[in-house]
Amino acid sequence: MVIGPFINSAAILLGGIGGAALGDRIPASLRKTLPSVFGLAALGMGVMLTVRTAHLPVAVMALLLGAVIGELCRLEHWIGRAGNAVRLLVERRSGTGHAAPADEQAFLDRYVVVVVLFCASGAGVFGSMQEGMTGDASVLLAKAFLDLFTAAIFASSLGYAVAVIAAPQLAIQLMLALAAGFLMPLTDAGMQADFSGTGGLLLLATGFRICGMLNLPVANLLPALVLAMPLSALWSRFF
Repeated sequence: MVIGPFINSAAILLGGIGGAALGDRIPASLRKTLPSVFGLAALGMGVMLTVRTAHLPVAVMALLLGAVIGELCRLEHWIGRAGNAVRLLVERRSGTGHAAPADEQAFLDRYVVVVVLFCASGAGVFGSMQEGMTGDASVLLAKAFLDLFTAAIFASSLGYAVAVIAAPQLAIQLMLALAAGFLMPLTDAGMQADFSGTGGLLLLATGFRICGMLNLPVANLLPALVLAMPLSALWSRFF
């Protein structure tokens, strides 16, 4: 029985509800400073995962091909639209307001980053698969502490829509953890390392975006995670 996904999603739910309820009562200095700290933490976890890459060309190819697929499918656009719809639905049902961004595009930009950070980060994906294969939940437990405060800070300006992210994140992490047991016999150490390295690059991109250093379309890079292991297998076969 895996526990990491449940603890991680509960942290987002509690942080999102608490942050949205507090809203402007969270000091402005914290709301301004802590996202940069979260971005720095994401960069640090990204570096730790990236250095595990067994074949650097595989991670690069996965990222490039994933970006092409994501841009053609406009993944970030549709994730943002879905996020905005969730925000409006939650606000109508709850009847509560929050310190909304200056315009809808500002909300979409920030909400996409939060969705990717919670649902598709290298740490979350790798941690889910690691627990599924080995029973070690340490990565997801560490991520839960970070996500608790991250959700609270972002929810203070984005509202209860942040708490809703706990549901898809739980579904994604449970599927990854359960699938990992079936995938384990089909993978080798090199494939797992390249998968982790690709996830680390995505986490680096997320960290740069949170810190406002580089406005990468992170959601459009998500197909790279699907391509990483097959490309790694092909690379090992022919090179």
